[in-house]
Amino acid sequence: MGGSPANLCMNMARLGNKASLTASVGMDDMGSYLIDSVKKTGVDCKYVRQVVAPTTAILVTRTKSVANFEAYRLADAMISPSQLPTSRLRNSTIFHTTCFGLGKKPGQTNIMKAARKAVELGCQLSIDANYAQKTWPDRDDPRKFVEAFCNLGAIVKVSEVDWERLYGRPLKDANLAAEFFVKMGASLACVTMGGDGAFVANAKSGEFLPARKVEVKDTTGAGDAFWSGFLTAWLDGYGPLDCAKAGRSMAELKIANFGPLQGSVDKSLIYKDM
Repeated sequence: MGGSPANLCMNMARLGNKASLTASVGMDDMGSYLIDSVKKTGVDCKYVRQVVAPTTAILVTRTKSVANFEAYRLADAMISPSQLPTSRLRNSTIFHTTCFGLGKKPGQTNIMKAARKAVELGCQLSIDANYAQKTWPDRDDPRKFVEAFCNLGAIVKVSEVDWERLYGRPLKDANLAAEFFVKMGASLACVTMGGDGAFVANAKSGEFLPARKVEVKDTTGAGDAFWSGFLTAWLDGYGPLDCAKAGRSMAELKIANFGPLQGSVDKSLIYKDM
């Protein structure tokens, strides 16, 4: 199941958080299957809508390095204002989205409108800057949306590969990359570098967290697993470095397994290094 926000929601639920997904799927067997599968993990799917367009399909390679993908976008972009009512935003602590989710209208327009409203209501924004040219050819547009989220005080996650895709240059200094988002207004920025570790920073300081050696079986969804651990620790009041440690532990659990994690995850497992 996927994509990234659905993976994040399912992992947040596995860690015992109350997670609610906004998504659109087709009025087809695949759409119904996806809704049922996500519900089984404990995610609230009240605001997952079935639309006339077929369910979006994404082919993903299974690899020990960065996973490649090919997207056939259909129903996923059909997110409507009715799926993001003010009453729902008022009762949310974190509002998370991705560059992929923002990559196509009408979902793009409605997600941005809801994000601004969420901030007014005291909700913390989070964005995964997971830009890919094949889903959003004009690189200037996603940069503008990432900047808009930073200006609203978002927590930002970007991988080394996504940084290179988004800004068209190699990631030479993770510290400077994190600082780049913070200077735009992000309350917290985390740059992940796969097997080389992660760098996390806010306006006060920045710290590097090295990766650890683990047996790698499947990297698909590792970034989403990392961010679920990170945000769970943030919700529990931990500081930036400890949030990154929780993310690292959750990512290690994921990459040691083929496919998605199964069942609930004991939260103490991601806090063992605190």
